[in-house]
Amino acid sequence: MKITKVRTRVLQWKGKTVPPQPNFCTNASDALYERGDAMGSFRFHEWLVCEVETDDGLVGIGNAALAPQLVKHTIDLYLAPLVIGEDPFDYAYLWEKMYRRTLAWGRKGVGMTAISALDIAIWDLMGKAAGKPVFKLLGGRTKEKIPVYASKLYSDSIDAMQAEAQSYVDQGFSMMKMRFGWGPKDGPQGMRENIRRVEALREVIGYDRDLMLECYMGWNLDYAKRMIPRLAPFDPRWLEEPVIADDLHGYAELNAMGVPISGGEHEFTLFGFRQLLDLGAVSVIQYDTNRVGGITAAQKINALAEAYQVPVVPHAGQMHNYHLTMANVNCPISEFFPVHDVEIGNELFYYVFRGDPEPENGFIDLDDAKPGLGLEVAEDTLGDFAVIG
Repeated sequence: MKITKVRTRVLQWKGKTVPPQPNFCTNASDALYERGDAMGSFRFHEWLVCEVETDDGLVGIGNAALAPQLVKHTIDLYLAPLVIGEDPFDYAYLWEKMYRRTLAWGRKGVGMTAISALDIAIWDLMGKAAGKPVFKLLGGRTKEKIPVYASKLYSDSIDAMQAEAQSYVDQGFSMMKMRFGWGPKDGPQGMRENIRRVEALREVIGYDRDLMLECYMGWNLDYAKRMIPRLAPFDPRWLEEPVIADDLHGYAELNAMGVPISGGEHEFTLFGFRQLLDLGAVSVIQYDTNRVGGITAAQKINALAEAYQVPVVPHAGQMHNYHLTMANVNCPISEFFPVHDVEIGNELFYYVFRGDPEPENGFIDLDDAKPGLGLEVAEDTLGDFAVIG
C-alpha cells in the first residue's frame, strides 16, 4: 500500500453566527487596548479537511481548525511531497520525516497543526486498511463508555447560565465547564461578577457534580493568584489556562496554590509537555490532537503523562480525541461541545463531519465495528460553506 494523493480543502462558514457579546469569555487579547471584538482572533469560522488516498483507493480523513488557510498551504507545499509514495503504516517514520524536514520553522503553531492533520488522516487510513477502529490500533477499549462534560456556559446573565446548567443536569451530565467573562482590566468589580457566576452555578448543580472553570489565557499571574483563594471554596475540578501558554513558571506557581491547574491546548509535541510536567505546572493535560502533532505525538504524551500520574483530558472532544481517550487509562474523561449555532467555531466540526457520537446520560461510546475514526465528510450539507480547494 502506498500513498498516492493528498487533498486539502478549507471550508469557510458563511451561515448564521451568534454575534459577539460583551464579557463573553476572557482571552489573551484582553491585555491589549482593543476596540470591538477582543475575541475575534480566537473565533474559528473555517475548518480544514485533509484527505490521504492510497493506490488501492482507501481514503483517510484528517482535519485542523487553527489557521486553516495557512495550514492548507503548508500541507500542499511542504508536507504532501514528503508522504506521497510512502507506506502509511510507516507512520512513525512519516511523522519524524515531516517534523525534522520542517524543524527550522514548523516546531509549533501552524507547522505542527499541519503535521497533525496529515497524521490523523494516516491513522484513519490505517484503521480502514486493518478493518478496525483507530482505538483498537492504539491499545483497545479501556473503558465501557467515555464520561463527557458539557463544555459551553460562556459568560452570560446569571439567569441564562443557571438555565443552561440545569439543561445539562436534565440531560444527565455529571460534569460541566463555564467560562469567565472578566479579567485583570475589570478590577475588583469584575472579580465579584466572576464569583457570582460560579456561586450561581453551584446553586444549580450542587457539589455532587464537577464544575470546571476556564480563563482561556485571559488572566495574568497576579490576578490569578488573587482569584484562586476566592474560587477554592467552590471546589472546582480545575482552573483552565489562567495565563498565556508560554508562562510555564506562572503555571507552576499557580498549580502549587491548591486549585488544580489545567492547560496544554496551546502546547505542542512531546518536548513541550515534558517541560510542563518537569515543572509541575499542570494537574491536567489538555492537548488537542489536531494541533499537538496528531495521534502519533499524542500517544507519546499520554505515556509520558502516565509516568507522572497526570491525567490527560484532550481539548474539544471530537473523534480524533475520543479514540485516544478510549485507548488510554490515563485519559479518564472527554470534553463535549454541545451542538448549537456557530459562536467560537469549535461547533463547526459537527457541521463538517458525520459520525461523532451523541452523548447519552453524560457518556459517549465508540463503535467496535466501525473502521478508522468513523467519520465522513458531510458533502451533501456543505451549502453554508465556501470551499477553498
